[in-house]
Amino acid sequence: MIPILILAAGRSSRMGGRDKLLEDVGGVPLLRKQVQTALATGQPVFVALPPAAHDRQAAIADLDVTLLRVPEAAEGMSGTMRGAIAQLPITPAFMLTLADLVALETADLKAVLAARIAHPQYVVWRGATVDGKPGHPIVFDASLRPAFADLKGDDGGESLVKPLWDQTYLVPLPGNRARLDLDTPADWAAWRNANP
Repeated sequence: MIPILILAAGRSSRMGGRDKLLEDVGGVPLLRKQVQTALATGQPVFVALPPAAHDRQAAIADLDVTLLRVPEAAEGMSGTMRGAIAQLPITPAFMLTLADLVALETADLKAVLAARIAHPQYVVWRGATVDGKPGHPIVFDASLRPAFADLKGDDGGESLVKPLWDQTYLVPLPGNRARLDLDTPADWAAWRNANP
């Protein structure tokens, strides 16, 4: 069992009052699509949410996921990771992914999970763009779990993974899937025009 943690506690601060995780993608809210994508791997799925009641919960309330309330989310990405990872069950490894990576597919998550089995000499297995830029999802060996307790700031954990570059196995995913996030209304409009 490798738990998949979806980080969905951000504020969508660049969306002008809209919630990017509730934007429609293929007829369902983005967050619901992401949870369904993760559930299709057959692994248990955990979703990090803000501590207060939120519309995001309603979008996934009927799905077989574990919701994690994360008070530390107010600090930014590092706080969310620190608070959510502390709530995960103890397992040999865990996967981390961002809720706003709109193009990720189940096959991408499975490819990164499979890399851990195929290349056990590493401690981080990470999705990348087709040209080798690191992105998500990321699988971390359990030995790294204590390091998340010290995360601070909003660098998305890069301070933790950068020193581990020589122990990181990159898994190229099609196109820009590993890094394609849509942060503004203009981003969403451009993506919808390209993906009618």
